[in-house]
Amino acid sequence: MSKNITALSGRKGLAENLFEQMGILTEPEGFLSKEDAEKLADEFLTGDASVYGASTFYDFTRPSNKGKKVYVCNGTACLCAGTQDKLKEDLGKHFKAGEIGEMCCLGRCHENSAFYYNGHNYSGASSAEVLSGTSVAAQEDFGDMYHAAAKGAGILTGKAHTLDDCRAVIEKLVKTPAENVLAEIKVSGLRGRGGAGFPTGIKLEGCRNAGGGRKFIVCNADEGDPGSYSDRYLMENQPHALLLGMLIAGYAAGADRGVLYIRFEYPESIDIVGRAIEALRAAGLTGENILGSGFHFEFKIIEARGAYICGEETALLASIEGQRPEVRVRPPFPVTYGLFGKPTSVNNVETLANLPYILNNGGAAFAKIGTAKSTGTKLLSLDSAFQRPGIYEVDMGTPLATVLHDLGGGFRRKVKALHIGGPLGGLVPTHKIGDLTVDFESFKTNGFLLGHASMVSLPEEFPMVAYLEHLFAFTAHESCGKCFPCRIGSVRGKELLQKAQSEDYKIDRELFTDLLSTLQTGSLCALGGGIPLPVYNALEYFGEELAQYFTAKD
Repeated sequence: MSKNITALSGRKGLAENLFEQMGILTEPEGFLSKEDAEKLADEFLTGDASVYGASTFYDFTRPSNKGKKVYVCNGTACLCAGTQDKLKEDLGKHFKAGEIGEMCCLGRCHENSAFYYNGHNYSGASSAEVLSGTSVAAQEDFGDMYHAAAKGAGILTGKAHTLDDCRAVIEKLVKTPAENVLAEIKVSGLRGRGGAGFPTGIKLEGCRNAGGGRKFIVCNADEGDPGSYSDRYLMENQPHALLLGMLIAGYAAGADRGVLYIRFEYPESIDIVGRAIEALRAAGLTGENILGSGFHFEFKIIEARGAYICGEETALLASIEGQRPEVRVRPPFPVTYGLFGKPTSVNNVETLANLPYILNNGGAAFAKIGTAKSTGTKLLSLDSAFQRPGIYEVDMGTPLATVLHDLGGGFRRKVKALHIGGPLGGLVPTHKIGDLTVDFESFKTNGFLLGHASMVSLPEEFPMVAYLEHLFAFTAHESCGKCFPCRIGSVRGKELLQKAQSEDYKIDRELFTDLLSTLQTGSLCALGGGIPLPVYNALEYFGEELAQYFTAKD
């Protein structure tokens, strides 16, 4: 992290954003040329190497992106579904091999066969329909269909907010003292839904109590966990709940700017949220002096460019500033030194979308839902291995089996494990499903992680050793490179597993355990620190299957 670049980028602010300009200049050719990097460096008083180094980090601004016209999803859910080889073969009838690239999870995990073309995503039946034409370019966008239902309170899956609903919420907000709004959020017990589970009220309070002038609310909408599409559901079906949540968070924390960092792989989400913001603006529900209250709040959408590490809050902030998105050492924490060096609260989509309910019904009402330590509801993403794949909302504490069998209809194929909570989440063998309830404590007690609550189903025939290699390869590709354990350890793990499969070689069990321990204890963030969890789970529950690849234990 460079504090100089942070300060220089902050002088331009959000209106003339370095990262955004980097992306715009990338679009014609697919990458940022050295000439354009030099121009941006001059304009933003930043070194050429800093701009070029940042641009070459992202999947969709680096030179290897040049000439790509269509991108195939290489996410874990599509990998396990086994649909992508056939898709590449079909795309090869329309595009040259060098024109076909890859993307990391398009959030179409419920039907797979997913690819991105010309600003739109396609998947499932729509993929076949698009490709059946004489030209892909002649086809219009096809939407996707999946189940969305709730069992319990149903806070996030009900009827979408109208503009009249938004006006009523904001009228109540600006008539309530900010400290009272914050108090209700704290009483609610709402914890971050992005994976970490940190109390939202404490984070907002830290931002409010920080010194300085301008403060930011940043929505982490870079939903990169393979198998997850609950945030995409909210942005595309409940956009005003999210925007109201940001307004409420801003009011409580004393912030007047809201930034939505939305993943490039979700073009429909970017469009829908953008239109929702414009509708609020036209109705006088955002901007300066909202409803004559003296409360100001402006929204800004930043289109991400493909980097899983930007799901980590400090890397995300560095990205917006135009820096290479490397994880920052903490302290200082973002609530005191965040975007452009200003106090910032970073929250994920689902977390923020809960705030309108808390404002309207009170923190105590929210706290009554769920369990004592995991209050409220949780969205879960079910992949295509289920009879009824989709987004399901349940009260915290609901048996996991209820979600999978009663709501999801059970499996449509034989599955040996569920990878829950993204690549850093726990690998749950199917016989453990009955031991789990949907809450942070149950998963932790059983040696797993609820995280984002995505579900990737691992078929019985999928080799566990190949799956572990995939996890290490994913980590190696997505590592920011800031710390040695993650940058080097992820590659070494991938190499060991590859060698064990392709050669007459057995991995030294002690060496492998040391590698996992180094990753877990020495990594700066949850990417390197979290990848050992599913590996440990695999070694514990699928040790017999993996035994042939490892030396025997002493």
